[in-house]
Amino acid sequence: MPMRLTTCLAIAGAFACASAGATAHAADALPVTAALQDKVVEWRRDLHQHPELGNHEVRTAQVVADHLRALGMEPRTGIAVTGVTAVLKGGKPGPRIALRADMDALPVTEQTGLPFASTVRSEYRGQPVGVMHACGHDMHVAILMGVAEALASMRDELPGEVMFVFQPAEEGPPVPGEVAGAKRMLDEGVFDDFKPDAVLGLHVWSRLNAGQVGVRAGPFMASADEWTLEITGKQTHGSQPWAGVDPITVAAQVLLGAQSIIARQVDITAHPVVLTAGQINSGLRFNIIPDTATMVGTLRTFDMDVRQDVIDRFRSTAEHFAAASGATATLNVDMNAPVTRNEPALTERLRPSLVRAVGEGNVVEVPRYTIAEDFSEFANVAPGFYFFVGTTPAGTDPLTAPINHSPQYAPDEAALDVGLRALLQATLDFLQGPAS
Repeated sequence: MPMRLTTCLAIAGAFACASAGATAHAADALPVTAALQDKVVEWRRDLHQHPELGNHEVRTAQVVADHLRALGMEPRTGIAVTGVTAVLKGGKPGPRIALRADMDALPVTEQTGLPFASTVRSEYRGQPVGVMHACGHDMHVAILMGVAEALASMRDELPGEVMFVFQPAEEGPPVPGEVAGAKRMLDEGVFDDFKPDAVLGLHVWSRLNAGQVGVRAGPFMASADEWTLEITGKQTHGSQPWAGVDPITVAAQVLLGAQSIIARQVDITAHPVVLTAGQINSGLRFNIIPDTATMVGTLRTFDMDVRQDVIDRFRSTAEHFAAASGATATLNVDMNAPVTRNEPALTERLRPSLVRAVGEGNVVEVPRYTIAEDFSEFANVAPGFYFFVGTTPAGTDPLTAPINHSPQYAPDEAALDVGLRALLQATLDFLQGPAS
């Protein structure tokens, strides 16, 4: 019997049982996901071998659009350069829900040794780079393709509508200062004609074992800002620093002074904050004090008011240190993502869905992480529910495993089935409505 027909019968039967029962819970996801496991693995490996950087996900978008079209949907392509969306209309009235997966890879040269490892080379911000799905977005796309197939197979019994959102450039814009990813999709009207009642997403995560999912209500991933600070001094010979204004010394003073903002001016017991410089560029010769020094870094916070306060303090600190030496300081801040926050009521409603999918003992409360995700842009438009799917093999300490973004990141493919079951179960339960 063809897989799609088997899937349809299994899940339609499960819905019939749910309707006849005493509760309004949706069907169990397990019967349909079992039939899709091999296909999801195959899709993931294909995507892993053909990674594409943000706003260049041309092949990935084509794979996704062809799949959605084969399922009887009419995908919209080209939104935010390479994004793809499609709406599945169920045969019964119900709510609207959006499901999101990010598609882009990273400028990382793979070192996993997997038989399907990436050998792709490209260019990133003017530099030749290897390209790898070092963050697991290949798994996200494959999982959402599987969820789309599962839901399409029983559309006649499905209440409500589902929008599938395949997003480019989650890892940030390929050009500094450019709008990309979720925000660009929203700016280009991704939800103009489809107002979701909730938006769901997931991320594979090395800090959990395969088989586990992690969730937290409220703020749990930080906002991410990319900042650039330019110090302008006055060039002079290195043997006569008093004849000019040394921007390198000022930059060092600003960097050390900025740490006092975190250590002495922010209540970090209530508001964790990270202010990090990742680059300092200045000068060309050992004996010439240059005109300028440029620092680039990131700011991470869990509260948008605290974020603005730290930015204001950072700018003031830089300007005053510079002025004391006769230099000037200019700070520019570009937001990559707001705080990722799970809407508490939605989290309380859908956490049991994760338990149904993977078992109570495998659903863990995760701490706040200073990593960031632009899923938060969608979750600021509609109530959001976002969870982690563990990828470190069972029996291995997650703290010792290569973390996401590592060239050695090799997630356990058992996470594909876990993510598929969890996301599908949460979707079905939301569409079916709260348990009576």
